[in-house]
Amino acid sequence: MINEQQVIDKMGTKVAVQAVPKINVSLDKILLATDFSPAADRALEYALSLARHYGSHLYVTHVVTIEGYPMVAPDLAAAREQKYHQEAKDGMAKLVRSGRLTNVAHNIVIEEGTLWPTIQRLIEKYGVKLVVAGTLGMGSVKKILLGSNAEQMFRQLSVPMLTVGPAAPAEPEFVSEFEHILFATDFGPGAEKEAAFALSLAQEHKSKLTVLHTWTGPQHTVGLQMDSILRQMKELVPETFGEQCQIDYRVVYGKPVEEILRVRQETQADLIVMGAKKRKNFAGHLPHTTAFEVASTAPCPVLTVRS
Repeated sequence: MINEQQVIDKMGTKVAVQAVPKINVSLDKILLATDFSPAADRALEYALSLARHYGSHLYVTHVVTIEGYPMVAPDLAAAREQKYHQEAKDGMAKLVRSGRLTNVAHNIVIEEGTLWPTIQRLIEKYGVKLVVAGTLGMGSVKKILLGSNAEQMFRQLSVPMLTVGPAAPAEPEFVSEFEHILFATDFGPGAEKEAAFALSLAQEHKSKLTVLHTWTGPQHTVGLQMDSILRQMKELVPETFGEQCQIDYRVVYGKPVEEILRVRQETQADLIVMGAKKRKNFAGHLPHTTAFEVASTAPCPVLTVRS
C-alpha cells in the first residue's frame, strides 16, 4: 500500500506526497540442493550468505537418485542403494564438521527419489521460499547438476530458484550485498511477479537496477516500438522506485541469451533476475530455455522466477 507523508517544501509549506511502497518478498526458508560436487559447494556459499543476511532457515538437501541404471538382482540393488545413502550421510557429516553451517539455523535432509518431484514435495512440506543449486555449465552434457532430469526444476518449481554457474565467484564474501541487479523481462506471463522479486532485492540491498528487454522482432521496427516497450517497462518498475535505487531502462535488439550476457558484462551486474517458462514436457526432449542457458553460462548467480 502507498502511504502519504508530510514534507516541507522550499516555501515552508507542508505538502502531502506519496511514499514509495516497500515490496517484501520473504526468503525465510531456503533449500540448497547439493550432490557434494564443487558446483554444489559453490552454491552453498551463496545459500549460506543469503541465509545469514535474511535470517533464513536453511534446508541442506541431497536426493539419492537410483533411476537410469541397468536392471540388477534385488540383493545388488539393495547394496547399491545402501552405498548411496551412506555416501550421502558421509557428505553431510563432513559438511557439518567443517563448521560452515555455524550461526545458520538448518536441517540436514536426505531423501530418495526422482529429483524434481522430491524437491517440490520438500518445498511444500517445509514452506520453502527459495531453492539454490549449482550448474556444471553448457558443456557436452548440457545439464544442470544433480541428475539428468534436473532442468525440470527450471520449468516446474513453484518457487524462485537461484542458480550458481561455474563462472560465478567461488568465494562470494559479499554475496548478500548485491550492488547491481539486472532484471531481464520479455513481458510474458508472470512478469509482475518477476519484477516484484527484482524490486524487493534492489530495495533490500540498495542496488542499482537495470531493466532490460531484448527485441526479437524485425530490427527496423525497434524504433517504432520503443515508446510502447518503455511504457511496459515502467509499468513493471515505476520510476518512483528510483528514490530508493537507481534505475536504468534498456531496450536492445538481438538474441536474448547473447544480449542478456552482453549487458550483464557492460553493467557488471552481480545478479540476474528473469522469468523461467513452465513446460510440462520432459526437459531432455526440448531445447534449453533461455533462463537455463543464461544460468549455465552467466558469471554471476541467476534468480529465475517461474512464469
